[in-house]
Amino acid sequence: MRPTRSETRREARLATRLRARTHVRARTRTCVAALACCTAALCLTASCGNGHKKPAASPTSPATSSTSASGTASGNVSPLTGLPGPAGKILAVKIDNIVYARPQTGLASADVVYAIEVEGGLSRFLAVYDSNHLPSGGKIGPVRSARESDLPILEQYGKVDFAYSGALSVFLPVLAAADIYNTSPDQDGAAFSRDDSRNAPYNEYLDPTKVLSDFPNTAAAKDIGFRFGPAPAGGVPTTTATARMPSASFTFTWDAGKGEYLIAMDGRDASTTDGGPLGAPTIVLQKVAETTSPRGFHDVPDQLSPYAPTVGNGQAVVLRDGNSYTGTWSRPNDAATTSFTFNGQPMPFHPGPVWIVLTPQ
Repeated sequence: MRPTRSETRREARLATRLRARTHVRARTRTCVAALACCTAALCLTASCGNGHKKPAASPTSPATSSTSASGTASGNVSPLTGLPGPAGKILAVKIDNIVYARPQTGLASADVVYAIEVEGGLSRFLAVYDSNHLPSGGKIGPVRSARESDLPILEQYGKVDFAYSGALSVFLPVLAAADIYNTSPDQDGAAFSRDDSRNAPYNEYLDPTKVLSDFPNTAAAKDIGFRFGPAPAGGVPTTTATARMPSASFTFTWDAGKGEYLIAMDGRDASTTDGGPLGAPTIVLQKVAETTSPRGFHDVPDQLSPYAPTVGNGQAVVLRDGNSYTGTWSRPNDAATTSFTFNGQPMPFHPGPVWIVLTPQ
């Protein structure tokens, strides 16, 4: 279903209210910080000190991924998570993240989650699933409309199934011509359903098994540039880090017992209907040169759509094992994968799901 103008305007109004609240909270935090003489950290707030089996933190454990930190083959494990097991087929799903869409369903089972800015400075997710790691409940959502920023990200994965619900009418021909399998309700209506306990349009859900059965030629999981292995020396103890968009925020808090960073969104702990609290052992704050639609698309009148470029290079802060590593990311062209480095060497992630927040520079 394509987003209506009234839905877009409602979300824009919500974004304005969220920005106002964020401004008030930011001023309050500034005053408290001045009185308390807290230590400042560059670009993040740092404190010193489901379908996956997530290993506990172990900075000195051996590399376990199909591509180790040096990029060499190291066994039959997932190239997306570094966890043991064969690579399955890829399904990418566009999931809403406005407050009306929370808590989401099936998000905790994703191998890779990208948080991306959309209209009004809000955020949506592009969640990537290996067919061997689908949510046990057989349901993912709420599913919402595709965005321009999604296609360059997906090019790294090959020709994959992309599930979404509608798009701008001017974007639909671009999606049809893209090197993906379009699996929206227009192509596979039987794979989608509505939850009457929620208000539309925040109530549309995907049956991942159904869509993978109907579109079985999607690419298998492959190396997209991630490296997994022991944590390098030089990390900065970081128990809390926050990434911000104009009307959205993500806070990651280290939980040593679980060996992962727990996730809060817009100041509230994040959870799912089927997987409990959201968390991941590796968080990447990928700084991008946020801009507007290269095709001149508008989500609302007189306002160009946001666009997060993922081809190029920039700063990347990787959080793992209670430490932060400020390095770089690089992707020279659309056909290339993304590399992450620290002190001039490949930056190894902790095995497990990976969250990437495309943060405006």
